[in-house]
Amino acid sequence: MRYLITGAAGMLGRDLQTVLADQSVTALDRAGLDITDPDAVHAAVAGHDVVINCAAYTAVDAAETDEDAAYAVNALGPRNLAAAAAAHGAKLIHISTDYVFAGNATEPYAEDTARAPLNAYGRTKAAGEEFVLGEHPTGGFIVRTAWIYGEHGNNFAATMLRLAGSHPTVSVVTDQVGQPTWTRDLATQLRLLAESDAPAGVYHGTNAGQGSWYDFTQAIFTEAGLDPARVLETDSASFVRPAPRPAYSVLSHAGWTAAGLPIMRDWREALHEAIASGAIHAPEPTA
Repeated sequence: MRYLITGAAGMLGRDLQTVLADQSVTALDRAGLDITDPDAVHAAVAGHDVVINCAAYTAVDAAETDEDAAYAVNALGPRNLAAAAAAHGAKLIHISTDYVFAGNATEPYAEDTARAPLNAYGRTKAAGEEFVLGEHPTGGFIVRTAWIYGEHGNNFAATMLRLAGSHPTVSVVTDQVGQPTWTRDLATQLRLLAESDAPAGVYHGTNAGQGSWYDFTQAIFTEAGLDPARVLETDSASFVRPAPRPAYSVLSHAGWTAAGLPIMRDWREALHEAIASGAIHAPEPTA
């Protein structure tokens, strides 16, 4: 199978290259492919069976004052990729986010729940989903993920381990709940989806289970052999940011089951392997 990965320099893009090492893969970063350029996209997609779009404008707070730039990458880019994939007979797997939801639910969001984004970033990602499903209804796949961490790039888990080396305690919110997701597990799940006969549509690509950022941090400390009592509770009022965050980001995995595919493992099991393997570690101090 011939794969094209866009946004290939990011955490997920790099893990995908590892997971797909035995396949024919074209991995393009932002410099290699501007997904907002329709002609460039059509040329890049030609000759591939599966396109996995990891490219995104992810600066959530900056998007509040730069929504046009976020829209170009998060909405128009996926539209270009979907049109090109449809024209060339390729599957498109587009990575989306829990931010398309308001975060006020009390049970996991089903794949067909109406989108209700809270912020500019969420609005642009919601628009991207609509374009993908509209432009390529028979071969467009939306995989929403959340709370990702991985070996390659800045992420919450590595940041907490770095802070543990320089602070006696860390304060972490208890009132935001989601599903910490290891990008290596997500990359493996995306390959499974690409190679299956699952129908086009929406899937939720997060590790199973749920927890707050506080729970996640305590688990990080425990797995790293640190005292979890050093993690202190606080709430979102202590961390006011330009863009509001969903308080509840737990996603249902019914789409996988309906397609006859297994769901991703529990997030605590994934975190254990990620830290035990050395994939997640404190960044080296800078001079």
